[in-house]
Amino acid sequence: MACSATSATTTLLSAPAKSMAAPISKPSHRTLSLPNSFLGLRKPLLHSRSSVSLNRSAVKSFSVNASCEAPLVGNKAPDFEAEAVFDQEFINVKLSEYIGKKYVILFFYPLDFTFVCPTEITAFSDRYSEFEKLNTEILGVSIDSVFSHLAWVQTDRKSGGLGDLRYPLIADITKSISKSYGVLIPDQGIALRGLFIIDKEGIIQHSTINNLAIGRSVDETMRTLQALQYVQENPDEVCPAGWKPGEKSMKPDPKLSKEYFAAI
Repeated sequence: MACSATSATTTLLSAPAKSMAAPISKPSHRTLSLPNSFLGLRKPLLHSRSSVSLNRSAVKSFSVNASCEAPLVGNKAPDFEAEAVFDQEFINVKLSEYIGKKYVILFFYPLDFTFVCPTEITAFSDRYSEFEKLNTEILGVSIDSVFSHLAWVQTDRKSGGLGDLRYPLIADITKSISKSYGVLIPDQGIALRGLFIIDKEGIIQHSTINNLAIGRSVDETMRTLQALQYVQENPDEVCPAGWKPGEKSMKPDPKLSKEYFAAI
């Protein structure tokens, strides 16, 4: 389980949003009640009562309630089997079926029919062919049902929908997958923006978790995947900061590493 932390923040934004639609109809105009913190940061589980004066306004102090257990990175990815939507059909997805065959980009997002989420989901779909060339499958996950996923896929992008996607959207309606990957916000019942790169042996080699208001970078996910594949193919080398294919790598040795430092 990855380390988790909670923090207090000064301002939480809230805004009305449209509700999820029926599977094959356009989204209705009813108001959907989202968590007050959805457009800002996750609601902290602990609040500090202490405050300081800044420009005549009180600011709550930063508080953390962290618990650290064995990290997911470097360990076997929790297996799961769940319903998903792909090519406008309902399918079953089982993570272990990819072991020995493909790398997997597994990413979680909070809710369908929201705001930051479609920008990430469609960005990964638009770059799918690049990941495919790297023998990598992409899987998106939220706590919504397959019916909600289907309705969102059937909604045009210009209306906030997804249109056709090139990878499955998994329905974690029991929230068991989000919980097993350490991204579930217990008091809100939705997932943080967690992303995991799983290698062909089923080992989690990379993870990143963003708060609700912060979208992820497809470019950085691609770069990290390429670096992972490079070091697995060249186990006597490591990739320095910002490494991209074609750039100089490094030997993890006190003497041999000087060759890299001398060249930069």
